Amino acid sequence: MIKKTLKWFGVSLLAVLIAGGSFVAHEWYAEKPFFANNFYNRSFLKFVLESPQQLTSMGMLEGIGINGHNAEWDDASIAAGDRQFEFLDEVMTSMSRYSDDELSEDELISKKIVMELLGDPEEQRRFRFYGYPVNQLSGLQISLPRFLDTYHDVNTAEDAEHYVARLSKLDMKLNQAMEGIQRREELGIIPPMFVIDKSVQIMTDFVEQPATENVLYVSFRDKLAEADEIDEAQQEDYLARASAEIENTVYPAWRGYIDYFTGLRSKATLDAGVWKFPDGEAYYASRLKENTTTEMSASEIHQVGLSEVERIQDEMLAILEAQGYDRSLGFTALINQVAGEDRFYYPDTDVGREQILDDYREIIAEINEGIMSVFHSKPRAAVEVRRVPLFSEKTSPGAYYTGPSMDGSRPGIFYANLYDIRATPKYGMRTLAYHEAVPGHHFHIASQRELEGVPMFRKQIGFTAYAEGWALYAEQLAWEMGFENDPWDNLGRLQGELFRAVRLVVDTGIHAKRWTREAAIEYMLANTGITESDVVAEIERYIVMPGQATAYKVGMMEILRLREEAKTALGDRFDLRDFHEVILKKGAMPLWLLRDRVEAWIAAGGGRV
Repeated sequence: MIKKTLKWFGVSLLAVLIAGGSFVAHEWYAEKPFFANNFYNRSFLKFVLESPQQLTSMGMLEGIGINGHNAEWDDASIAAGDRQFEFLDEVMTSMSRYSDDELSEDELISKKIVMELLGDPEEQRRFRFYGYPVNQLSGLQISLPRFLDTYHDVNTAEDAEHYVARLSKLDMKLNQAMEGIQRREELGIIPPMFVIDKSVQIMTDFVEQPATENVLYVSFRDKLAEADEIDEAQQEDYLARASAEIENTVYPAWRGYIDYFTGLRSKATLDAGVWKFPDGEAYYASRLKENTTTEMSASEIHQVGLSEVERIQDEMLAILEAQGYDRSLGFTALINQVAGEDRFYYPDTDVGREQILDDYREIIAEINEGIMSVFHSKPRAAVEVRRVPLFSEKTSPGAYYTGPSMDGSRPGIFYANLYDIRATPKYGMRTLAYHEAVPGHHFHIASQRELEGVPMFRKQIGFTAYAEGWALYAEQLAWEMGFENDPWDNLGRLQGELFRAVRLVVDTGIHAKRWTREAAIEYMLANTGITESDVVAEIERYIVMPGQATAYKVGMMEILRLREEAKTALGDRFDLRDFHEVILKKGAMPLWLLRDRVEAWIAAGGGRV
């Protein structure tokens, strides 16, 4: 195993061969490897080797003949979590052996990122069992089928064997996860009633369909059909085995969860915010800090949100007034009037939905052709547009992105939710495509995975404020480049930004100011013009992911602030392409570290990094 993973280390393979086996052993086992990057890579490798699912999603080991992990699931037991905490303690202790002044600039960046990722171990243990592993948005009952559909490739008979093996072990995976769920019940960390109701409904719908219509079967069937190495007779055999596992292993495991959560409902309340938890205020503060990578309080974030909502709505009203609408009617009435006009929507048919996907592809192709005026480079990986899988679209967000595999076999994917056709107004499509694909998430994540000369973990990690801040910044950048000259497209851009500003208000409202679910829905409906189905899904998302939604606008505002600071300081020497290199070419990082990096670049006089 060590020999096959040597290329992950920060030194060249030639240097390893010259140094000999003793050097390799030292770098693998020593408390303090000679090279800090070897330590980072070693720690990351040890971590991911305990995560078969991470290895599958990365898609790195298959190219060197290692693929047994594709038959396994991550260990979700409490004991496995205990071991992970012990490992993280070891990493932190080893990290302290490297003083800042002995590290290169890039090694020091890695150290600071690692320390941010590790966070406060005491706090992490304190809040270990907070949160809802089963929820209507991304719970186990959704994430496990989605994982197999998205990441488990089937190109060979061995891949198919691994797929069936994973189906056969899904009950074990859910049994392990149940340990933590029951511990949460003991601690009083119980989901609100609506989370339980919707999660149970999703699981019920999942098990009530014939096995051969389940996404686990359909996805497998479609992948087998495209596998040239597997003949028709073999495909039929694999499908029969998959169907049997779904009926005899998967469905019983899901039914066990249905029974448990149906019983748990009697202990649930309608309270939506985490303020109801023991130490709920401290828990929410930790969520805000981790998601924004700032020290902003809930009250500060709430106030920023209110101010931004007012500013953006004023700009939108000016556009509508210029288009002949009566501004005196007020924002809510006007934006709802626009949202009710049929001219802005596609037909509510299969043909209409396919046209949406085709139009997204055209939008992305257009900006991909003209983007190089503000970038020095773009990622090699392609990006595809796909529809959110039918089994999860009812409770999924309006769109999301998954990054490409490390070996290049899987592209980046922009998933569009087409469940409610009225949730996709034509004037909002450009900004959504720019956010999820080019130059948003795809440019950041695909470029990060293609970085050279950095430890492997730097290609994989994410910080919400950085990632979502960049994607929201990308929406404005596309407008600045002239890709949204149509006033309606600009209205869609502003509506997208308004949506993120409203998030600052409702997330902090729910979890710090004790707003009800219904009050948050009412505020978002009145202040965004987004369809009720989307608003409900979004508010329910914030309830089960406290603090996450605040990161978007906080991150965007920091990137814009840093850009203005650089423009002012550098004057004629400022080049937007250089600035984007500074932001993107070291990968994701906390906002405070990004600020340090930009300010150091300014102090050095700018230029291409």
